[in-house]
Amino acid sequence: MDPPEPTPTRRSAVHATSAPARDSDTVPALARSWWWGLALYAVVSAVHIGALAAGAADVSGPTKLALMPALALAVVWAARGARWRPAHTLLVAAIVLSWLGDGAHTFFPFLDDELPAMLLCFGLAHIAYIVLFQRHLAVRRMPWWALVYAAWWIALIAILWPHLGGLAIAVAVYGLVLGGTAASSTRCHPLVVWGGALFLASDSILAFLIFTPDAMPVWADPLVMLTYCAGQGLIATGAVIALRRAAR
Repeated sequence: MDPPEPTPTRRSAVHATSAPARDSDTVPALARSWWWGLALYAVVSAVHIGALAAGAADVSGPTKLALMPALALAVVWAARGARWRPAHTLLVAAIVLSWLGDGAHTFFPFLDDELPAMLLCFGLAHIAYIVLFQRHLAVRRMPWWALVYAAWWIALIAILWPHLGGLAIAVAVYGLVLGGTAASSTRCHPLVVWGGALFLASDSILAFLIFTPDAMPVWADPLVMLTYCAGQGLIATGAVIALRRAAR
């Protein structure tokens, strides 16, 4: 005769709650708490863009320098409780390099013109993003429509070339790196794709502001920062989500 099957024991709610959670169980909770870190970045971004639109330089200046530290803090906050990966380091490095680019006038006061330093810092930031996207976050092949970014580069350089002067080669190379970032982002999480496109839009508007200022409307400056803040935020958010999913 077969032995009777054991009666399943009931687990109390307290016991179930106190049981150690698997990594896959903890990931959603940690992902939800990411928004607390992102909220600070969103607030700083809103204050900065509002101050810029209102012409309040005493507010827009300091808040611009607070943008990327707030975003880096959000990334570190989101990564807590999980193994720190090379992808996290690349993401934070890109954000820090962007911060140096944002504050080129402040961080490199010994330069007569901070524009080359700004291009260098942002160029290195974009290289970090390209490596991050291609080696750590890619989930698909690059789609055919990413060729639009090649067309963007050709059009941008053709329009701006007469105004670039001695920076023509540097801007052309920087444009290639910027287009490479946007194209590489198309292999990643949808939020990263949108972030790459907005970052590209921000730098495109900024290029016209720098080299053809008389042709730009007064609201172009706030638009640069709106697209920049949104682009950086979406890239970081998409990267964190992708890394959290990979950790499950």
